[in-house]
Amino acid sequence: MRNSTAGHRIVIVGGGAGGLELATRLGRSLGKRGRAQVTLVDASLTHIWKPLLHEVAAGTLDSGEDALDYLSQAQRHHFRYQYGRMIGLDRERKAVRLAPFKDTEGREVVPERDLEYDTLVIAVGSVSNHFGTPGAAEHCLYLDDSAQAERFQQLLVKSFLRAQVQETAINESQLSVAIVGGGATGVELAAELRNAARKAVGYGLDRIDPETDLRLTVIEAADRVLPALSPGLSIKTRKQLDDLGVQVLTGSKVTEVTDEGMLLESGDFIPADMRVWSAGVKGPDWLADLDGLETTRSNQMVINEQLQTTVDDNIYAIGDCASLIPEGQDTPLPPRAQTASQQASYLNKALAKRLRGEEPDAFVYKDYGSLISLSEDHAVGRLMGGLFGSLMLEGILARGAYNMLYRKHLAAVHGMFRMLVLITLRGLFKRTRPRLKLH
Repeated sequence: MRNSTAGHRIVIVGGGAGGLELATRLGRSLGKRGRAQVTLVDASLTHIWKPLLHEVAAGTLDSGEDALDYLSQAQRHHFRYQYGRMIGLDRERKAVRLAPFKDTEGREVVPERDLEYDTLVIAVGSVSNHFGTPGAAEHCLYLDDSAQAERFQQLLVKSFLRAQVQETAINESQLSVAIVGGGATGVELAAELRNAARKAVGYGLDRIDPETDLRLTVIEAADRVLPALSPGLSIKTRKQLDDLGVQVLTGSKVTEVTDEGMLLESGDFIPADMRVWSAGVKGPDWLADLDGLETTRSNQMVINEQLQTTVDDNIYAIGDCASLIPEGQDTPLPPRAQTASQQASYLNKALAKRLRGEEPDAFVYKDYGSLISLSEDHAVGRLMGGLFGSLMLEGILARGAYNMLYRKHLAAVHGMFRMLVLITLRGLFKRTRPRLKLH
């Protein structure tokens, strides 16, 4: 019979914004003091903050230089790291099933295995939801993780290089990027790609006109971009996209994707050599059949106000893979990094209380607003909850506030002092590194 909190096994599956912050906090508060055994599981060896993936895709951020190493983080902050991908759950045995990993030659590197827990936290994030649109799975690129973002970046670089040396004129679809979804990811990617094209010219790719040869189209089914945010923010963002030369098609539904472009419900066809799907999110498909746990139609785990799953108090879920409708509201919490971060901060304290036999308070979400990056020195957004209530920001000031969100994440996983050191070093290295990744 297990009665010692020192042997209490907390397993966190998923090392995104919420999972990594939680593992780090619990490692500091419980693991360091020997009050619990904290283990983080992730299918990657490194972490990139997901809101930065559009910069990785455009090549303006090198994931190899800015990634966080899970093994190093675990050693420094008193938790354990397991390399693996969750494929199953046995609630009776309290065990997570992890898939085997093989190298490129098919040799098994890590075997299939079980990982036992006393408390399980599922924080596996979300994947893009193409809603069954014909051809989307086969012909679209996605930005769900750093590997997918890097794949897009490689295709973009090859397209630039091909256009630079070819003798014929650049055709209509050759450097065309069609992005399905006018939410934050789609909007930020379009703006960053224009920024990347302008930088590419400075590296000798001068046969490319960054304003006209790179054709960018954002396709949104709703009547405005950023439909989940305020109309005022949507209007400002649309104006910035227009100024950047991005074609924005609102009220347009994609009915089919081919290897040549996007077919719209109106009958129009948008030619595009590169096609990105960023419209809607859902939980990974395997969550829908996870030993009886309740999920929504979009595979998100239904949780209560203590962030516990509805049928098992020993299993929690946070971030994009979880669905919580707060009392008195009609819609679930938004799938944003700030939601995952707040839930990680809450759960760090709640699990400590639970180990002491105390009942934690309910989780309360606070909306601090939204910020949209449109270039390295420009952003738009609305901040909420400060001294002045709701405050609309634009330009350099908004970009500064956007940068602070990343610094807040760095402080959560590294501590304030190390965050300041990292920001200082990155500022210095930025002067010597290429401004665009072209390999």
